[in-house]
Amino acid sequence: MGTSVAPVETMASLSMDLFYDILRRLDGPTLASAACTCSAFCSISREERLWENVCSSMWPSTNREDVKDLISSIGGFRKFYADCFPLIINKEVSEYQWNEYREYPEEWTEAVYDDMDEVETISPSDFVSIVDIRYKGKTICSKVLWDIPNANSFNGWFYNCPFRIDLLTYAARDDDGDGEVILSVSDGLPPITSLERERKDGKLWRELRDGLQLSWIVVNKKMKQAANLASWSALGGQRHWPTDRDFVIRFGSILPAKDILPCQVVECILSTKFRVVHTEGEGVHTTLKLTEVSMQLEDMEGSHVNGRHSLLILKEALSCRRSKNYSEVLESCHLYSKVQNELKEEKMRNESRLERLYILGGIAASFITFWYCVL
Repeated sequence: MGTSVAPVETMASLSMDLFYDILRRLDGPTLASAACTCSAFCSISREERLWENVCSSMWPSTNREDVKDLISSIGGFRKFYADCFPLIINKEVSEYQWNEYREYPEEWTEAVYDDMDEVETISPSDFVSIVDIRYKGKTICSKVLWDIPNANSFNGWFYNCPFRIDLLTYAARDDDGDGEVILSVSDGLPPITSLERERKDGKLWRELRDGLQLSWIVVNKKMKQAANLASWSALGGQRHWPTDRDFVIRFGSILPAKDILPCQVVECILSTKFRVVHTEGEGVHTTLKLTEVSMQLEDMEGSHVNGRHSLLILKEALSCRRSKNYSEVLESCHLYSKVQNELKEEKMRNESRLERLYILGGIAASFITFWYCVL
């Protein structure tokens, strides 16, 4: 005789514990989609524990107890994921025109002094950086920085000097270990026999650039807001710079700077630098060491943004437009680079025209002087 199976007539006849066990195995996007399928899934998906699991899987640095307390204080893991999973996108880059913003108009000079009152309400100690780096899906570095270093000095140099955060320098004090991050062949690096060969084929460089992912989340404790300033995938980089053994991989985003800077948009540059420690040899394998993780802001002309304006820009970034379409995000970053290159070319053409005018003017002046003396 065949055995009969009792049919499940409704979703309600299933155990809520079974539903929870199903949902806790999903990633963030799938969990969000499942919440829209039925009332039972919608109700269970509000459980903070589910989103805590999702966040800890995506950003291992959120496993720290102090970070968990921080996330709970700004609205919980569900809100944190909703704020930080979409990446910042800016489609207003093409509106920048070189001739319109070549110099600071008078109203911008006045605005600088108006912004000083607003800057005083933004404390650098309110910002927290939560950084995770992966290589080929494996987390290789997780750091948390609880303020903006050296921003509260009494001489005010931070507000007028170029803004920069060196994560490894200041976050190491919170680590229990030595803080070194090493990549080797066992992590998926291709073996290289010599740097000369690497300069020719670039295999190690391509594997590193394509396999590396970076997330840099900025949280403002006072505003209870968070945003991911990274692009996840690399935007570019430099081989063998500044030395033959160094590789620089660049990530970032395009941030709005409306009513803060004349250029209206700036680039948030997140850089990682790896150094070749060993190449293939007797008893050793190809090994790279992470030596730098940094953030800085640059305007369209490539000038560094100072601390005062950077605080205002970071504040605006916490509430700007975002997208879950990572391809669209990368497209906006590449558009910025394209417009920036066009502006640089235009500047070079203008300088070349001026240089030719000066030369022609000098020749004409010499010609006139010569005939004046002759006559």
